[in-house]
Amino acid sequence: MEYFTLSDLPEREPVPGFRGRFVHTDALTLAYWDIEANAALPEHSHPHQQVVNVLEGELELVVAGTPYRLGPGQVYTIPGEMPHAARALTACRVLDVFSPAREDYR
Repeated sequence: MEYFTLSDLPEREPVPGFRGRFVHTDALTLAYWDIEANAALPEHSHPHQQVVNVLEGELELVVAGTPYRLGPGQVYTIPGEMPHAARALTACRVLDVFSPAREDYR
């Protein structure tokens, strides 16, 4: 078992405007994102199941070509290998949960 304070974790910016802090277990990864308004994540896919939780702001999520506008308290689940993209309509805070763990985010 481990204890974390998010502000003590290193911040990474894998895509311009998407700054994240990551918590890993053997089975999953939690990605806490601070996203700049208008920052865009290009379409991609990965083998991980993903749960997108919007904490603050508005995010446009495009899954398999269909756009969804998500706000605080809204959640979207994405199966593994499903193409998806995102764009911050405002500055956002988002919690993504990935299973299995994202080794590329370690």
